[in-house]
Amino acid sequence: MEQLIKNLPIPVNYDWLICENSDKLSQIIAELSLQLAKLNNPKIIIAEKEPVRFLASFIAAYNIPSHIFLCNPDWGKKEWQEVFNVLQPDIVWGLEKQYQYQYNNSTSETWQINDLANKHKNLIMIPTGGSSGKIKFTIHTWKTLTASVQGMKEYFALDKINSFCILPLYHVSGFMQFFRSFTTGGKLVITSFKELENIKINNIQSQIKAEEFFISLVPTQLQKILENDKLTQWLSQFNTVLLGGAPAWQELLIKARYYQIRLALTYGMTETASQIATLKAEEFLQGKNNNGQILPHAEITINENTGNINIKSQSLTLGYYPQIWENTDTLLVDDIGYLDEENYLYIIGRNSDKIITGGENVYPGEIEAAIRKTNLVIDVCVIGMDDKIWGQAITAIYIPQDKNIDEIEIKNQIKNQLQQEISKFKIPKYWISVPELSRNIQGKINRQELQKIAQEYIMLDPGLL
Repeated sequence: MEQLIKNLPIPVNYDWLICENSDKLSQIIAELSLQLAKLNNPKIIIAEKEPVRFLASFIAAYNIPSHIFLCNPDWGKKEWQEVFNVLQPDIVWGLEKQYQYQYNNSTSETWQINDLANKHKNLIMIPTGGSSGKIKFTIHTWKTLTASVQGMKEYFALDKINSFCILPLYHVSGFMQFFRSFTTGGKLVITSFKELENIKINNIQSQIKAEEFFISLVPTQLQKILENDKLTQWLSQFNTVLLGGAPAWQELLIKARYYQIRLALTYGMTETASQIATLKAEEFLQGKNNNGQILPHAEITINENTGNINIKSQSLTLGYYPQIWENTDTLLVDDIGYLDEENYLYIIGRNSDKIITGGENVYPGEIEAAIRKTNLVIDVCVIGMDDKIWGQAITAIYIPQDKNIDEIEIKNQIKNQLQQEISKFKIPKYWISVPELSRNIQGKINRQELQKIAQEYIMLDPGLL
């Protein structure tokens, strides 16, 4: 192993990985390293589904000067075609043959990356899509990712970080769990959420002490775990349960606190190499529900005019491939928030999601929380639709809790309860019942797709009023 990863800037920990086939890691690294032996600064796509092959691919690729692109193996053909057109890779690991595409080998923007490569031996590209669904690759380096790890170490006063990972390794939320453990000499457990749902965790439980581990979840995963008594008891043993990816609703947090789940609400993004603000578990259990204080490697200021969050951090991306940002010291994001007198961060919503109806600013999160509180829906998303009179009409797209109840009755019940929770002008004008709301692994909904769905429903059925 030491020979295989001799160029990585970390000490070697030989027993850090706990997962199926972990004993094959060294062998796979050796095999992949042979494929790279004669390549000069290649662009490498890693789209491996199997965790050990994914990690072996990253280690082998980083061990030579290369540009590494982490990719989702489950992207569709259209997405893969777009990715291939932009990346033009030299080697692809993990992607099935039917997704291999032809592409033009020339690009006018390559020089920017080549210039950056003169300063950095390796570049690590992590995909992000946010709520738009359009794939972009943030450009990171060992230095930016390590800054994020160091900030977490200092904030939680740790030497080693042990991680229990059930999130995808191609996404920043999963990859940084690997990176934290790998670079600090901690242990990394990898399994799938499906395995947890099937309660196939006994073997892993015997190998670790949960009270020494961090686990990262998104709200939809936490909700499913709390519906299972055995998994709830298991989760309550963890040192810290990092919760992020999407806003958590109030009832979920109340339930987690009731079961003494040591939640740490986080704020961060792919552009910042994961969390830059975190609420510590002790504070959550005491009743706080904000996004916590800012980690040592970052600073946050609030734009006085718009409320947008401005981030300064050593972990910031250098740009979106293949574009390099001129200023990589600060990042003004779409999120709206504020800092209280104790420097705790509160997120109100996203500026791009804001609905302006009748001259009033409305943030979907508040309405969604109020609708969830009625316990009449399984899931809900609130968007704004163009309206000639009001500018935008508030529209609720929801999954009813009881599909046998008449839709008009459900809408009337929700409206009646909402009148006690929120202002009248915030009550949705349109109510659209759907069988499902598709969310990605981080729990985010593609709001642009919902706009199309809502438009079709409204055109076909004027009775939605």
